[in-house]
Amino acid sequence: MEIETDVVSNSSGSARLRLANTDILVGIKAELGEPLCDRPNEGRLEFFVDCSANATPKFEGRGGEELASEISTFLTRAYAHPHCLDLKLLCVIPRQQSWVLYIDVLLLECGGNLHDAVSIAVKAALFNTRLPNLTVTMGEKGEAELELSDDPFDCRRLDVTNVPCVVTLNKIGHYHVVDATMQEEACTLGRILMGVTEKGTISAMKKDGCGSLHPDSIYDMMQSGKKVGETLNRHLMEQLREEEKMGRKKPQMGFLR
Repeated sequence: MEIETDVVSNSSGSARLRLANTDILVGIKAELGEPLCDRPNEGRLEFFVDCSANATPKFEGRGGEELASEISTFLTRAYAHPHCLDLKLLCVIPRQQSWVLYIDVLLLECGGNLHDAVSIAVKAALFNTRLPNLTVTMGEKGEAELELSDDPFDCRRLDVTNVPCVVTLNKIGHYHVVDATMQEEACTLGRILMGVTEKGTISAMKKDGCGSLHPDSIYDMMQSGKKVGETLNRHLMEQLREEEKMGRKKPQMGFLR
């Protein structure tokens, strides 16, 4: 697995991931906007997934729209867990202004295991995201005025330690397979998608496919998914932190094995 961060110059954070024949680019744009009515003290994340028509022949025409909607919906569910990302830290002025992170995902090449690969790329891009520090002052009429810092080094980072990675377990015969290829996915009648944090918390789970799963199989798959998710999150964060300490000016690249 090859991960490269800070690859899009006009974004707040970005990452590119290559996993075998899967190639994914993620760009994040941070903008100020009004918070949601039911969450006045929080910012929010909005996912947009685009499947390139060149990624696979299946995506020609409108073939990738259903998959793009499925990925963005599951990521939204996984990130909605209260112990994943503290959205209150994105609030600037309660009920008035908060940070909105627009997360654009582009599937450049499809080689299988897309949900997992996208989630890893998104976490790396969030780690790379920088929010400019701002000053809030009160105007003469009592309205709040915001002033963003122009210094690119005067910014703050997000704590993505508990951001989940998606682990997909494909049931093939009497076994369940992680990180399946396209050929293995074609042999799968049922699978489970899990959003797993570094502490083993399951933030979201979904059963997919037309085949049925026995409760004992589901339990075994969940236990395997938690172990894989914990290990994946831990190694990913270690690699990202190591690259941050090196302080490279060129795009950062890490390898996970």
